[in-house]
Amino acid sequence: MRSIARSLVCVPNVAASDVLLVENFDPRYVLFERAAELERAGVAPRTVVPVQSSREPGIANRISTGIAEVMAREARLTTWEPVVIGEIEPISLNAALQIRDHLRRQNARSLVVVTSAFRSRRSELVYRAVLGDRGPTVHCDPVFITATPEDWTRQWHDIQEVTEEFLKLQYYRFYVIPFFLRTKVTEHEQQHS
Repeated sequence: MRSIARSLVCVPNVAASDVLLVENFDPRYVLFERAAELERAGVAPRTVVPVQSSREPGIANRISTGIAEVMAREARLTTWEPVVIGEIEPISLNAALQIRDHLRRQNARSLVVVTSAFRSRRSELVYRAVLGDRGPTVHCDPVFITATPEDWTRQWHDIQEVTEEFLKLQYYRFYVIPFFLRTKVTEHEQQHS
């Protein structure tokens, strides 16, 4: 059981970077607290936080932005900015593509993804695939929220979370990312023929 949970957690590799990315898809205050700790430690000079778009593309949803503002303020995160993302399936991949465009406009060369631990392996996989070899270097900071690989079977909610994240990781690993990479290669070949 421990190995299942461990397979979902990226290897922590926090390093000095240009940007901290707080994965705010399921808003969790502890992620903002961790980003604030990293900010105070001088890991990165700025933080980006994805927020949902409203029904109008490119316009932030005020509720999503307000929740992020409250959590950032309470965590004492001083240098953060929202990145408006449209939630298009598969959400993690499409959010990463939108975040990639923002990072390119900011000339970011490296980032630390601050995310919940059991989601972290999938997040690392997605950002590395989307950003590629020429994109910003991806570092991962898994944050344990309610359970660890040693005790996740004690509560039903944690069992549900680990099971869901395990299935999502396999879906991304064996379907979403390979499809995305094939599409990317095909587009590249068409541009150069």
